[in-house]
Amino acid sequence: MTSQIAATALAVFLLGATTASTAMAQEAPKAFNQCKACHKVEAGKNGVGPSLFGIFGHKLGQAPGFKYSEAHLKFAQQTVDEPFLTKYLADPKGTIPGNKMVFAGLKNPDDVKAVI
Repeated sequence: MTSQIAATALAVFLLGATTASTAMAQEAPKAFNQCKACHKVEAGKNGVGPSLFGIFGHKLGQAPGFKYSEAHLKFAQQTVDEPFLTKYLADPKGTIPGNKMVFAGLKNPDDVKAVI
């Protein structure tokens, strides 16, 4: 009986996690629309902003062929990870003062999570 309860609880948990992940994945394209006005996600294709292909886990300022602002270069040792992106996407100017990105940030925390 205890194993049936545990199995049911696990199934409910996994179903909830899958549903949440699916909903978040569906929101990502909508939330990312603001980003893709300036950024590309294909490798080596920069737009007004650098390509975002493969940036997660890398240091800032590494997109080949993109001329970064001095402000971004001061943060070149910063690893692009979830905590950093959460802060940066919500407040780019506050996170990297003096950066040239005109985007004011994603104000909805769910949009930030969806983009990440």
